[in-house]
Amino acid sequence: MEPSTEYVAFEEKVKKTIYIDNLSPQVTKAVLENAINQFGNVKDVQFIPMYFASCGVCAALVEMESAKQAEEIIREMGDSPLMISGMPRPVRARKAQVEMFEDRPKKHQRTIACRWMDPSHQNFELAKKIKDLTKKHAAEAQYIMELQLKEEEKLHKQQSETLQTNYRKFELIDGAQADGNVNRLKAEYGIKLNDH
Repeated sequence: MEPSTEYVAFEEKVKKTIYIDNLSPQVTKAVLENAINQFGNVKDVQFIPMYFASCGVCAALVEMESAKQAEEIIREMGDSPLMISGMPRPVRARKAQVEMFEDRPKKHQRTIACRWMDPSHQNFELAKKIKDLTKKHAAEAQYIMELQLKEEEKLHKQQSETLQTNYRKFELIDGAQADGNVNRLKAEYGIKLNDH
């Protein structure tokens, strides 16, 4: 059975698309486009909601103009992490997979039917274990995400405090130069300073 022409076109789109994760929830489509446009031409950005996380969007599919651009971005971001929007979270990139697209067309015209499993069925216990494992994984992923967000907030606070401290130092130096205190100190101590 041959795949439909719609599916073949979709496969070409997948080859030109990169999956970017570890995004901060504050990153918008425009911010992501501007960051990735440094490497090539972005055709489309599609955010992937993290259903197990309460923080919202943390991943995106970015379609590039060509498969070559997508490969170059993956290689470049693999060599050196990219900080988007000044957030203290280095994002990661890898090739997109067919399963990542919610709007993917069907490869073949077949249907999948879901049915309730009878508790007396031989695979009922196995299905129940898989369901429980999925719930456990979701809780663990949520906990890890909350820890990561706390660490990011802590790092952001430290960076803000450092920036404010450096800005106050700059204002102090600038004020000393503006009111002539630097020239008086130079003359007082016989120091020659290079003004360049």
